[in-house]
Amino acid sequence: MSFFSFGQSAEIDVVLNDAETRKKAEHKTEDGKKDKYFLFYDGETVSGKVNVTLKNPGKRLEHQGIKIEFVGQIELYYDRGNHHEFVSLVKDLARPGEMTQSQTFDFEFTHVEKPYESYTGQNVKLRYFLRATVSRRLNDISKEMDIVVHTLSTYPELNSSIKMEVGIEDCLHIEFEYNKSKYHLKDVIVGKIYFLLVRIKIKHMEIDIIKRETTGTGPSVYHENDTIAKYEIMDGAPVRGESIPIRLFLAGYEMTPTMRDINKKFSVRYYLNLVLIDEEERRYFKQQEITLWRKGDVMRKSMSQQATIGVQRFEGSAASESALEQAAKEESG
Repeated sequence: MSFFSFGQSAEIDVVLNDAETRKKAEHKTEDGKKDKYFLFYDGETVSGKVNVTLKNPGKRLEHQGIKIEFVGQIELYYDRGNHHEFVSLVKDLARPGEMTQSQTFDFEFTHVEKPYESYTGQNVKLRYFLRATVSRRLNDISKEMDIVVHTLSTYPELNSSIKMEVGIEDCLHIEFEYNKSKYHLKDVIVGKIYFLLVRIKIKHMEIDIIKRETTGTGPSVYHENDTIAKYEIMDGAPVRGESIPIRLFLAGYEMTPTMRDINKKFSVRYYLNLVLIDEEERRYFKQQEITLWRKGDVMRKSMSQQATIGVQRFEGSAASESALEQAAKEESG
């Protein structure tokens, strides 16, 4: 953006071609507020128009060129000067010259790779945005437009249950079991807790979902733990042989898919933390990592063709070519 608003003789606006039909998704901003942004998936085309409107029609606007960029970048809050770009695409819209009237420029970034999920955390932000720029000698005129990217996963082939024991010799022996180790974001965690030996007086028991954000490498690694959910299992003393069922619905909580070593800059992991508190306020706990993934909704018909290309990139299957042709037929039909 220009530092001198009075020096701006034009305004820029970026409009997506499918703005009226494209779904929007809520996303948390850096200040903790929520806003809605256009939602994209990996492999989808990003296209639209850049409107350059002259504030004083008839007056010439000299420029060094007009361009639009599609950028995916990671910003670490403790290193704000450095933006780590993992996607950087540029389209030149106009050569250096002059404008005497407002103009509209079309742009298209075809089947753009968007490998990571948009994320705003405690110490890091991963964002995608379009930036249109009118280059000028003294001060550029530019406009940014953020979008949100969701990464979709298929159902995991291996999804074994979690069985663990927690205990203190001759005092306490508990077994707990969860039905699986990988859950989609609207899933239900189903489990059971068995009390095999109880010689200390337990007064409270709960399961917490903990999000751990890790940023940086080597000596400058930062860990931020955030308790997303607390689920009370029991209030009172259990007896030997007792079994307590667990049903924890994930849909009501704000979570992202598990993100491991994203561009070698950060990770976001989730843990189930079993907490027991005895009558003397001593705490016993056992932690187990779970994997969260985003299940694909039923995609709109207009997205089917581009989504197939995204699948083709990852699976490399010849079958997806025929699926692409079929999608094209459905669109024209």
